[in-house]
Amino acid sequence: MKTYMPKKSDITRKWYIVDAEGQTLGRLASKIAHILRGKHKPTFTYHEDMGDYIIVLNADKVKISGSKEMQKEYFYHTGVPGGARFLKYADVKKDKPDMIIRHAVKGMLPHNRLGRRMFKKLFVYSGSEHPHQAQKPEELKL
Repeated sequence: MKTYMPKKSDITRKWYIVDAEGQTLGRLASKIAHILRGKHKPTFTYHEDMGDYIIVLNADKVKISGSKEMQKEYFYHTGVPGGARFLKYADVKKDKPDMIIRHAVKGMLPHNRLGRRMFKKLFVYSGSEHPHQAQKPEELKL
């Protein structure tokens, strides 16, 4: 018996809208990463980009549990010696709330070229408006 391998022409992609209001960050991010990878499809292949497009609305209204509101930090490096920078969760939520969901989802995708391709199918907005009406996205309850 041969193993079924889907071709590029066999892959169909859908567009989904997710409302992040009142949802927990980690649980939301893992479900989004699951759909971006395409693991919800019966034809899932781990070395192919099988996933669907996700639009996340109300990213500024996502919640986190415990005392992470004051303790959680985001790290980045400027590239120069001594260029390590830390951002507090509260500051990021105020300035760039969409970065919180992007950062969480990116960490749950493969860390290679395939993961970068999957990550491009994620669109995060802090409000309830988005410019993707032409794609006719479906509401997805997580």
